[in-house]
This record gives sequence, structure tokens and C-alpha cells, in this order.
Amino acid sequence: MRRDSRTFYTLYAKRVFDLALAVALLPVLLPVITILWVMTARDGGPGFFGHRRIGQNGKVFRCWKIRTMVVDAEARLAEHLAANPEAAEEWERDHKLRDDPRITRLGAFLRATSLDELPQIWNVLKGEMSFVGPRPVVRDEMRKYGTSRTAYLAMKPGITGLWQVSGRNDVSYDERVRMDVDYVFDVSFFTDVRLMLLTGLSVIDRTGR
Repeated sequence: MRRDSRTFYTLYAKRVFDLALAVALLPVLLPVITILWVMTARDGGPGFFGHRRIGQNGKVFRCWKIRTMVVDAEARLAEHLAANPEAAEEWERDHKLRDDPRITRLGAFLRATSLDELPQIWNVLKGEMSFVGPRPVVRDEMRKYGTSRTAYLAMKPGITGLWQVSGRNDVSYDERVRMDVDYVFDVSFFTDVRLMLLTGLSVIDRTGR
């Protein structure tokens, strides 16, 4: 039996923790985000990329990142999938590609270090995301959650979480769903602190993609 995920921490203290940490980190992160934005925008495209994701209670929001893809990313993806059946199968299964033709050289570095996700501190300040939680998904991915979608929708998505420090893209989507459900029902202040510390180690090891 799992305990009720609605605790004092999840209902009240988690938001206070997010705000306090975001405000403390903002003076340090803002110059870094600005530099990355300038470097990314040199190709004539936007420095930021806001993708629509599903948040708590099914609310749609724009999840912000430093752009890591070429300007014509959607067209290039469609062309690649049409010409590569194996890649199309991988995309259908995982909604990701190990050999993604859309990723720029700078974008590959940003993804490996997870620096592309720094602008999501804005989503945290707005209350759309938490520092720790299930990874935000697009609407097409919700069907992969099946009956577990209730657990996902119960909490705000996180910048980091159990999936990010447990193998990330090396685990199956079903395992990712299980991790999200495990987190939702086991969330606590100490769990969040532990996952954030593990995230720091993952960034240093450059395990992101």
C-alpha cells in the first residue's frame, strides 16, 4: 500500500522550498542563461525554445529551454523518420532519438550538461514546475502513462527527478513511468534534496542527452 501523496510538504512546504531556492539561485543563473542565449541565437534563430507540456491537473504550459535544435527542426525530423524506418520505430517507442539530426553542436553540449534546462527556473517561479518532480511530457506521451496518468497529473513536473538520476535515456519508457509514480507517492523534503544532489553529480558526469 502506498501512502497518500498529499502531505504538508507537497501541499505547502514544497512550493516555499521551490521559491526560496529559485530566488537564491537567480543571481547566479541569470548571467549564465544570458550568455547561452547569445551563443545560441548567433545562427539567426531564437535563443529560447518554449515547448507546450502537460502540467499539474492537465494544465498546458510552455516549458522553457535554451534552444538546442536547428531552426527547421520539425521538417528535418520528418525527413529523417521518413528515410529511416528504425529511427521512426525508436521515435514511436521512446519519443526520443539517440542519433538526432536536429541537434546542433552547441545543443549537444548543452544537453549533455543539462544546461539547456536552466531557463526552467522561470517556470518554477511562475508555479508551473517544481525543482523536483515527474519530467514534463507532451500530450502525445500521456497515452504511454495509461492508468498511471493520475499520478503524473497529481504533481507539478520537475526540472529534475528520479528518472534523470536513474539512467535517463538508458531506461525504457515503462520504467520512466514507474519512476514517476514511485516519486509521487514517496515524495518528501529529504527525497527532493537527495535527488537534487544526485542531479549535480549527473551534470558533472555529463550523462544528459
